[in-house]
Amino acid sequence: MLQLNVKNETSRLRAVVLGSAVNNGPTPTAEEAYDPKSLEHILAGTYPVEEDMVKEMEAFNKVFQKYDVKVFRPEMIENYNQIFTRDIGFVIDDVFIKANILPDRNRELDAIQYVIDQINPAKVVRPPEDVHIEGGDVMLWNDYIFIGTYKGSDYKDYITARTNMQGVQYIKDLFPNKIVKEFDLVKSKLEARDNALHLDCCFQPVGTNKGIIYKSGFREEADYVYLVKLFGKENLFHITRDEMYHMNSNVFSIAPDVVVSEKNFTRLNNWLREQGFTVEEIPYAEIAKQEGLLRCSTLPLIRD
Repeated sequence: MLQLNVKNETSRLRAVVLGSAVNNGPTPTAEEAYDPKSLEHILAGTYPVEEDMVKEMEAFNKVFQKYDVKVFRPEMIENYNQIFTRDIGFVIDDVFIKANILPDRNRELDAIQYVIDQINPAKVVRPPEDVHIEGGDVMLWNDYIFIGTYKGSDYKDYITARTNMQGVQYIKDLFPNKIVKEFDLVKSKLEARDNALHLDCCFQPVGTNKGIIYKSGFREEADYVYLVKLFGKENLFHITRDEMYHMNSNVFSIAPDVVVSEKNFTRLNNWLREQGFTVEEIPYAEIAKQEGLLRCSTLPLIRD
């Protein structure tokens, strides 16, 4: 049996589900795009090819091997994008929560059923249908659970709005002892530079008391101020609109002092090193074209 344990984003990682780019399927049509960044690359003819994405994920896998992390991969479904495991489920404490994802993506959950079968069934939950919540919007920080959402009355018109207020309430009910704080995110169907698809596109903790943040990703300045007060301005690395677009906040921590990052994130990686982090740089720029990066490709199961 897998004894799940995830209380924050940065404690030493022991087991993880890493997505897969094998047999990823043909380049989607413009109508099939789930987000504005993918659409942009489909239209420009620069959408990533499978071979490059497989190489990038293998580089990520090698880092996990280096740190002796147990890695599970989804079973292969032909012609199907299975890179972003973060969307399909997430662990809080010792509970595995299955996400109600976009209906087209349900098979992605079936592909990790063999992992779910190793968890105590009493610790696996699936929210009711009207509850929308994806792992990219759920950020753990010990006693806190930060959740990205979209409070606009036009929620249903946005395929980029992935977590609703029912989702926030569901987590509050499930974890009454945690401080659950939701953040209203800026959404755009057309301009990727103004679309915070998930909370991890504009904020993520690193280490024990630091974080990466994009101020304009929050619809309400008060939400941004809340995090600044909690972490302290000097502990936050502020990214630019362009760095947000390239997913600088979507790095992944293997330990409090080890961060996996994209090799082109020069400014961020230098800052992390100045703060005393070991930065494991890998190429991930092709996968980034689908508006997802390192955190999006992982589903942590056990941290110390």
